[in-house]
Amino acid sequence: MSEVYTVKVEEGRPATSDGRPSAGPVYRCIYAKDGLMELPTGLESPWDFFRDSVNRSPDNQMLGRRQKLDSKAGPYSWLTYKEVYDVSIQMGSAMRSRGINPGDHCGIYGSNCPEWIIAMEACNSSAVTYVPLYDSLGPNAVEFIINHAEVSIAFVQENKIPSILSCLDRCSSNLKTIVSFGNVSTTQKKEAEEFGTSCFSWGEFLQSGSLDCDLPPKKKTDICTIMYTSGTTGEPKGVIIKNEAFMSEVLSIDQIIRLTDKVAADDDVYFSFLPLAHVYDQIMATYCIFKGSAIGFWQGDVRFLLEDVQTLKPTIFCGVPRVFDRISAGIKSKVSSAGSLQSALFQYAYNYKLRYLEKGLPQHKAAPFFDRLVFDKTKQALGGRVRILLSGAAPLPIHVEECLRVTIGSTLSQGYGLTESCAGCFTAIGDVFSMMGTVGIPMTTIEARLESVPEMGYDALSSEPRGEICLRGNSLFSGYHKRQDLTQEVIVDGWFHTGDIGEWQPNGAMKIIDRKKNIFKLSQGEYIAVENIESKYLQCPLISSIWVYGNSFESFLVAVVVPERKALEDWAVEHNFTGDFQSVCENLKARQYILDELKSTGQKLQLRGFEQLKAIYLEPSPFDIERDLVTPTFKLKRPQLLKYYKDQIDELYKEAKGTMA
Repeated sequence: MSEVYTVKVEEGRPATSDGRPSAGPVYRCIYAKDGLMELPTGLESPWDFFRDSVNRSPDNQMLGRRQKLDSKAGPYSWLTYKEVYDVSIQMGSAMRSRGINPGDHCGIYGSNCPEWIIAMEACNSSAVTYVPLYDSLGPNAVEFIINHAEVSIAFVQENKIPSILSCLDRCSSNLKTIVSFGNVSTTQKKEAEEFGTSCFSWGEFLQSGSLDCDLPPKKKTDICTIMYTSGTTGEPKGVIIKNEAFMSEVLSIDQIIRLTDKVAADDDVYFSFLPLAHVYDQIMATYCIFKGSAIGFWQGDVRFLLEDVQTLKPTIFCGVPRVFDRISAGIKSKVSSAGSLQSALFQYAYNYKLRYLEKGLPQHKAAPFFDRLVFDKTKQALGGRVRILLSGAAPLPIHVEECLRVTIGSTLSQGYGLTESCAGCFTAIGDVFSMMGTVGIPMTTIEARLESVPEMGYDALSSEPRGEICLRGNSLFSGYHKRQDLTQEVIVDGWFHTGDIGEWQPNGAMKIIDRKKNIFKLSQGEYIAVENIESKYLQCPLISSIWVYGNSFESFLVAVVVPERKALEDWAVEHNFTGDFQSVCENLKARQYILDELKSTGQKLQLRGFEQLKAIYLEPSPFDIERDLVTPTFKLKRPQLLKYYKDQIDELYKEAKGTMA
């Protein structure tokens, strides 16, 4: 009998007469069995974390970026904790001199860099609520957020100033002050002044503040941030996160790492590249600030991502499956090009270490000899020093997770969370190999239960409990800004309904298996849980993305597929087909080849007849944010995809009916 990592704290309940579905028992993780973690007295704001680290180690490196030398990136240069503290105090004072008061809303717009964190800490110092504005939502969303959240001042990356100025005529009644992360031109100042808005360079604004000032008092019930989520449908929603929830999340991460691994310390280095506009990187950065660790930023260009990692040599790395997939593919291609002897040695070492990890040995004890002889080289893919690897935002494919656990020399935890749960609400324990493929157990601030979804056939009270994941606890949001209606839809009787379908595993870990909203009916009345089907088709090695669609007036499914470029090009060479990638995608035989492979993947994974695809369209370019087809975390935006591919979908239905007739 393997160890169980959760405890039951409340029994389940049957369905009610007023139509409420049944709910399973309530569970906590074993580390919170006597009660959820509470915020210690005396902590009122994330500013306390920062101030305490400055007092403890003022000269430690805090924020680093690569210096540009002749347009090439050089080594990292660093600001110390004390330097960042002084600039944050001065910026906070400058904000107050512009009439920004505690509780006002300040926008932050730009990619990850020291100025982003300084703007955030300036807000924390002044009890001002910061509101990330982001990029990938496009200019209309920035304008929507400024007006909806009544943002009166915004810190803006230099190259984003034109896009803020372009919407000033529609949001200048709120936005009165713009501060550039860098410089600002005279023309830009004039343009802003026409709308009654003042525009400052970073240095200029800093000079207007003072180091000698009293900071306003802060309370844990103050709103720390309003974070807009990119919703796959409708307008962005402003998620209200109070100081107490934000700090509880950070302390819970610390508690779990302390009990299961080695906590971050002032010699740790974190690599920050996931957008700070999202809660995941903000929480991780704040955790590092709480522990006095260093934070090094990427250059902001995905082509140089791994080069930045090699230069920084971080010890803590948070990624998303797309990045981890690239890393594991890179390791595998290096091995296969290394010659047969080295490949054979690698394979032997890999299987040997995997066997001992499966037996439950911790990372550093599973195969120390091969770690030195073989895996010392592969772990250089992330700079060679990583000891904590975290993955979130989307499911991590099992083969990628296994490859990284064996070859990177670090524990790996896959987690699950939402903006509404202040980032991670479930986390796998890094050294517990049996949690592979799951998102682990509830954090120490949260309790969880499943609620049945009868229309999808999910029963929270069965022997294999499945249902919608519901959360209750101390690190949850406090509602949607100005949208009480949406808040009441998702928080019922104190339980936050995530919309994700989970399945409890025998060891207490949670596995995400589906999404509640992405369900539709085909004309014969069959329900389609589309994410589940997509995740099965994605196991076909010939494709990199897929969007499955079913019209409720039709009896079958079609899909738009982004093929794996190399696989399709190899097929074209084999079949003497000349022409560019676009024309290969348009070739009927190529489409048939990929459709046949998808069908055989579907059969292997036991998809039912009506879940099998009848026709596909091959899309040469990956689904991207520019065309508004995916969210910033690469979740499919289904209504937008349907709009974009409407003609192709109509054509696919015609075509499939022609062949079926």
